Amino acid sequence: MEVDQETPTNFTLVTRKPSFDLPTACPNCLPVYIYLKLAQLPFELAFNSTFPDSDELPYFESGTYVAYNNEEGGVIDKLKKDGIVNLDSQLQSLPDYLSLKALIVSWLEEALTYELWVGTEGISASKVYYSDLPWVIGKVLFYKQTYMAKNRLGITKENAEQREKQMYKRASEAYEALSARLGEQNFLFEDKPSSLDAFFLSHILFTIQALPEASVLRGKLLEHGNLVRYAERLKSEFLVDSSSTPSPPLQSFPSSFPRKGSKPKSKPKTEKTAEEKKFKSRARFFLAAQFLAVIIYLSVMGAASSDEPEYEDEDDSY
Repeated sequence: MEVDQETPTNFTLVTRKPSFDLPTACPNCLPVYIYLKLAQLPFELAFNSTFPDSDELPYFESGTYVAYNNEEGGVIDKLKKDGIVNLDSQLQSLPDYLSLKALIVSWLEEALTYELWVGTEGISASKVYYSDLPWVIGKVLFYKQTYMAKNRLGITKENAEQREKQMYKRASEAYEALSARLGEQNFLFEDKPSSLDAFFLSHILFTIQALPEASVLRGKLLEHGNLVRYAERLKSEFLVDSSSTPSPPLQSFPSSFPRKGSKPKSKPKTEKTAEEKKFKSRARFFLAAQFLAVIIYLSVMGAASSDEPEYEDEDDSY
């Protein structure tokens, strides 16, 4: 591990909320959390539920320094490039590094994205992202994210079955290769943790704990006992304090970071005037109109998507 000794130590990682007995139930946030734990870098954990579909989460900050998820390479690559913490400095030149990284952050991430938004009909996704929102807003955002996920995965009505088979086959092959590579080692690269362990451990924990028992991907993973033991061992050593015992509630704040300063004083309840009641009624009507507009927009987009050209799969052997 390499940590810049001159870097301030008041670090904060902002993620989506915990669930499924995980410190954060977000599949994008969990690898960063685990990476910092494997690096043994002290940090505070905070939750942001203001914008559940924001691609900025997770983000890592210290003073004026902020590393966002939607930056090139994500938070982990940003932390490595900026000298905050780098677990891979002596591993990136190894021949297996890039091939293992491709299996984990390409094939397995692709399969997990499919399971989360399509394969399990959003059972887990709704709890991770939208459980705190009104039902209508949650449904609108879910359909929006499902549409975007299908686009990223290249899924159309015509090739949906073929793409599903291909993603599950690739995931199964990735598990086979990673199981053979790992054996009974503590980490993917001998006795040294790396960012690949963070990504892989996150994938295993989320797949086993967050996906429903009927999940195809979960079933394929559970066929490899050494991968399950690997996850249990690292979870016990690095994450047990966060995942097995209830954590104190942490502050939830918007992305503008209004965290410091005194708490606002509560105002005494007063009887609403007729004008206030009229304004509130208008606000509700306006909000309902917005919801309707979004639903109509998504319906139009869904209809338009059926006219898009068919996804061309380079690998047509599946």
